[in-house]
Amino acid sequence: MSEQLNNSGYEIPPELQGQVSITTLDKIYNWGRRSSIWPMMFGLACCAIEMICAATSRYDFARFGMEIMRPSPRQADLMIVSGTVTKKMLPQIVRLYNQMPEPKYVVAMGACASGGGPFKEGYNVASGVDEFLPVDVYIPGCPPTPQALLNGLIALQKKIDQESIKSVRWYSKQPDQAVPVPLLGPDLIDPRQVAKIKEYTQQKLAQETQTTEPVEPVAEA
Repeated sequence: MSEQLNNSGYEIPPELQGQVSITTLDKIYNWGRRSSIWPMMFGLACCAIEMICAATSRYDFARFGMEIMRPSPRQADLMIVSGTVTKKMLPQIVRLYNQMPEPKYVVAMGACASGGGPFKEGYNVASGVDEFLPVDVYIPGCPPTPQALLNGLIALQKKIDQESIKSVRWYSKQPDQAVPVPLLGPDLIDPRQVAKIKEYTQQKLAQETQTTEPVEPVAEA
């Protein structure tokens, strides 16, 4: 711990090196969060099996302080989107994300969560969860191995190490806005795009009315 928190640039007398460490508030804050990430316990498809394997004794992500997988979003700070994100499931995923307290992170595990995977052209599958949620780490693979998931979680820890209390969004003076829950109808609609959809529809209707207006016959002299 002392090696991770010690801030270079200040010399500590030899007789105090085993007792005193000089560091910054950011390092202490980030070290505490990176070493106690609590993922939310849910899975979507075959990637969830690999996520379960990463928690077993052979891989054991408890070594990184991530052994507590919470069934409640209000007690979790990491959402691992493990599997195919269908349009029917996406509103529930966004709702769970909004219920998670800040600071919170999202990991897209596998090709389906990252970009739709082999089902990208399907009528019922979203082309990546990043269309609706901010993703921090992408893990490639179909499905990724438990080692790949561990590598992605280590990448997330490295990202947390670089954060500063002065610039993180959850300490901003601006109020935190919840992600709008998508509307499930004939297709999935992002409420943030409703104004653009209306504008596009009105333009199309105007063009159609212009092309279908009857032409008045010219009277002969």
